[in-house]
Amino acid sequence: MNIQGQAALVTGGASGLGAQTARELARRGAKVAVLDRNGAGIGSARRLIGKDGTPMPLQDFERVIKVNLIGTFNVIRLAAAEIVKLEPLADGERGVIVNTASVAAFDGQVGQEAYAASKGGLVSLTLPLARDLAQFGVRVVTIAPGLFLTPLMAELPLPVQESLAASIPFPKRLGKPEEFAQLCAAIVENLALNGEVIRLDGALRMAPR
Repeated sequence: MNIQGQAALVTGGASGLGAQTARELARRGAKVAVLDRNGAGIGSARRLIGKDGTPMPLQDFERVIKVNLIGTFNVIRLAAAEIVKLEPLADGERGVIVNTASVAAFDGQVGQEAYAASKGGLVSLTLPLARDLAQFGVRVVTIAPGLFLTPLMAELPLPVQESLAASIPFPKRLGKPEEFAQLCAAIVENLALNGEVIRLDGALRMAPR
């Protein structure tokens, strides 16, 4: 799909990876609409059994699943219902949905059960969504980013950021939001990319803790 002149809806587009993606798509000529709200896209670091022996409250797990997984699916179903009504392009394509998971879907760390499960759900959704929407010419691809220099990451002390960056094989630094945005644009432009999950992590594999 040629990005020039196309409409793009970017959720979480007010900051971080979403904001840079919105800028990149606009730079390439897309008409971009941004959806965002405070508290969306959440994670919680909480062990299954606390130091006092009590189990993690179920509502903590439910909240992360509802926001990250169910919230994402809700946007997908509503957007897809409109996308499939569009006139197909010359190659039969009507649109592409790019989801954001995380390497935690594969390398979830201690205390990341809820977050890893929510992102793992997005990974598992990718292929069936792509198969479901293939009849309409709509592609679905998911990016699983590693450690990126987002506003949230920037709030951490510099020594912590440097320690995290040192765990990345190459390039030995935190990912740049621009690199995430470039991949989003490449996915949109490459018709053969469909039903796939792409790790964008510099060959990082997260340690247990």
